[in-house]
Amino acid sequence: MTNPFDLTGRVAVVTGANTGIGQGIALALAAAGADVAAVGRTPAQETVEKVRALGRRAEIISADLSTIEPVGRVVDEAVDKLGGLNILVNNAGIIRRNDSLDFTEEDWDAVVDTNLKSVFFLCQAAGKHMVANGGGKIINIASMLTFQGGIRVPSYTASKSGIGGLTKLLANEWAAKGINVNAIAPGYIATNNTAALQADETRNRQIMERIPAGRWGSPEDMGGAAVFLASSAADYVQGHILAVDGGWLAR
Repeated sequence: MTNPFDLTGRVAVVTGANTGIGQGIALALAAAGADVAAVGRTPAQETVEKVRALGRRAEIISADLSTIEPVGRVVDEAVDKLGGLNILVNNAGIIRRNDSLDFTEEDWDAVVDTNLKSVFFLCQAAGKHMVANGGGKIINIASMLTFQGGIRVPSYTASKSGIGGLTKLLANEWAAKGINVNAIAPGYIATNNTAALQADETRNRQIMERIPAGRWGSPEDMGGAAVFLASSAADYVQGHILAVDGGWLAR
């Protein structure tokens, strides 16, 4: 039997691939056989070197996804440099924290533009290529705040709630076109984005007390879920939001 998780010969675009969850997913996809285009404002040199050390091709694509200006170029460069686009992982995102009574329009727009608007238009650009080439896999990165409200992150919660709805909508429209659209909802993962929470002794203790697994997740914990959703093993999975959270939502 062939391995349904084998990604050999496929090209994956991973946004925000220089550190954290994006790097963890990029390396997992490469270990499963995929070539990787690492997209971000900061060149993902370390990620590319690690992918190449696994025997896969890797290229850096520089793009600031705070606007939709580069989305078409991201797809074109991936196709030109690596010969195709089979998998898109929309991981790039930002967060701004403040009480809702004091939250600014600037912080609202910055987060929603990066985390939701650019994700949709990158899905659209990739989707056009995938429809013309027989299909593909799109994986959006959601959040626990796709399901919950959180505190002091109104624009982040709105954007990640939007990711959940967008994932389902695109699955509805594109499933019959051979494109699987799903999402991963990471729990509390130790990355730069959560550094403030980790450093807050009280909040960190509250979080740890609720996680049945008894620990913060690591970027590598996202790898298996990404490989599954990117592979033929998930061909009949559509519009699903897969929580990888150490049991947080079950508590």
